[in-house]
Amino acid sequence: MQIRICSYLLALFSGLAALSVLAGCKSLPPSKAESEWTPEEAQGAQVFHQACAKCHYPTSTHGLHGPGLQAITKIKAMPSGAPPTDERLTAVILHGHGTMPGTTLDDQQMHDLLAYLHTL
Repeated sequence: MQIRICSYLLALFSGLAALSVLAGCKSLPPSKAESEWTPEEAQGAQVFHQACAKCHYPTSTHGLHGPGLQAITKIKAMPSGAPPTDERLTAVILHGHGTMPGTTLDDQQMHDLLAYLHTL
C-alpha cells in the first residue's frame, strides 16, 4: 500500500512538473512575411540559402545539422547560451562555433544576411 501511494505521488508530481514546463513555454513570434521583405532582407535570404540552409532550417527550431534559426534574433540566448546580438551572430557566422565552420562573406553579404535573420 505504501509503495502504491509513493508511486501515485511520484506520478502526480511528475505530471505537475510537466504541466508547469508546458505552461512556461511560449510560442515564438512569427517570421516576417516574404512579401514584406526589404531588398536587403531578400538578398540576405539568398545568402542564407547559399551559405547556411544546408545546415540550418530558417523557420523552425528543429535542427538539421545545426540548430533551427526561427526567431534567432528575438530570443534571449542562442543555443550556445550567448545573446543573439548582431556582433555575436557575425562572429559565429564568420569564425564558426563548435562544429560549425566559419563562412566567408563580404561586408554587404553579412549586412544582408543579418537583415534576413531579423525577419525570422
